[in-house]
Amino acid sequence: MSEQALAALPLSHATRDFIGGAHAMIVAGQDIAAQDGATMPVHDPASGRVIAEVPAGGKTEVDRAVSAARAALEGPWSRLRPVERERLILRLADAVEADGAVLAETETANNGQPLGMAQGLEVGASAEHLRYMAGWATKIYGQTLDVSIGMPPGAKYRVMTRKEPVGVVGAIVPWNFPLLMAVWKIAPALAAGCTVVLKPADETPLTALRLGQLARSVGIPEGVLNIVTGRGAEAGAALAAHPGIDKIAFTGSTQTGKLIGHAAIDNMTRLTLELGGKSPMVMFDDMDLDLLPFAAGVGVFFNQGQVCTCGSRVLVQRGIYDRVVEAFAGTVAGMTMGSGFDPSAQVNPVVSARQQAKINGMIAAGQATGATIHTNSAALPEGGFYVRPTVVTGAGPDNTLVRDEIFGPVTTIQPFDTVEEGIAMANDSVYGLSASVWTRDISRAFNVTDALKAGTVWVNAHNLVDPNMPFGGYKQSGMGREHGSMVIENYLETKSVCMMV
Repeated sequence: MSEQALAALPLSHATRDFIGGAHAMIVAGQDIAAQDGATMPVHDPASGRVIAEVPAGGKTEVDRAVSAARAALEGPWSRLRPVERERLILRLADAVEADGAVLAETETANNGQPLGMAQGLEVGASAEHLRYMAGWATKIYGQTLDVSIGMPPGAKYRVMTRKEPVGVVGAIVPWNFPLLMAVWKIAPALAAGCTVVLKPADETPLTALRLGQLARSVGIPEGVLNIVTGRGAEAGAALAAHPGIDKIAFTGSTQTGKLIGHAAIDNMTRLTLELGGKSPMVMFDDMDLDLLPFAAGVGVFFNQGQVCTCGSRVLVQRGIYDRVVEAFAGTVAGMTMGSGFDPSAQVNPVVSARQQAKINGMIAAGQATGATIHTNSAALPEGGFYVRPTVVTGAGPDNTLVRDEIFGPVTTIQPFDTVEEGIAMANDSVYGLSASVWTRDISRAFNVTDALKAGTVWVNAHNLVDPNMPFGGYKQSGMGREHGSMVIENYLETKSVCMMV
């Protein structure tokens, strides 16, 4: 089955050899299989066919990986100077770029995303992120502090703080941007001097395994980066609850994040969570209507809406409501669907049959409660996990399509009248990951931005990130921040040192 499926894909020989080859987890620098020999299938979302098998690791493999990471942390990795860590991360960035064709083709074959996006975002942005974070390895510092300790009388003290690696990091990443999300965890952890056990998503493990091979090839010491593939309920749960893990870094759904948080707290494991979203795009009467195609394409339908910051609630001031509905409905009606290897396809498959069924079920439930569906009438491509791009109007505030994260090519459009009503509707969610404001009025832009309860607010834009721009959420969208100096702090402990002098 996998040979036939691979033969149908327009892959280079190098990519075909990698995907079709034998896959192994990487622990202590060595290739390992699951102890019981178990494997799990990897699918091509565009055809639904199995293209590879990877080991289905569990508690035993997680134990081995954590032990290897601990040995590396207390051994050769801790003895490297910061500049040496920096150089190794920079070499990994170079290796990612050099291997870009294999990584991008593998991502499109395994995730379904457009090849151009895989090249520019998964590969290009990953290399940029590694280089940005590499620089932090040489810029970690403590402070000297004046203190007022009065005992014994006349004593003087010199007080300073040290920043030290938090330790062994368990990183669990999602399937929507598999390589980039892995790099978002690995790069700051290594820069801070930590070691890592990475558990990629069940559906998309291939680029994580390739990244582990590249890390080994550039000389990152054995045990510093370990890759364990397996199902979330087994390998992921074992990693989250492992007493040898000092910090968990997770990106994924809020529901899973809560389970991981409960597991981690039993060991007082440090924790950062980047979770779900239900991001509002708040459009005012005075917005530049020429931006509507950009707002729809980048804000809503980018990566088939499989983005935690997807603008899945479009809130529109009544004066332009009809024009926005017309523009968005026209956009979805004209979208072409197809494989990520088809450069003319504007909508690609979602990642799995389970995700496809979930999204279609939510659309049906929303329609059953009175919503109006505007969608694409073209025939779906044969096979694969395709979902029609969809715009929903007439949905009430309690409709599942308004309240719940969809993670697919679907958005609702709702009208509002006053600025205050638009803000209230935007904030009426358990989530608070991101939002956007669309207006020509700079004063209004600042005032509304201040009032929105979200970790990132864009103005006349949406879904844009940068390694230097903190990223994370309010409310049930998580805790902690990715990117910039703030993410480095997530991987460090602060030690106070007090000396009588």
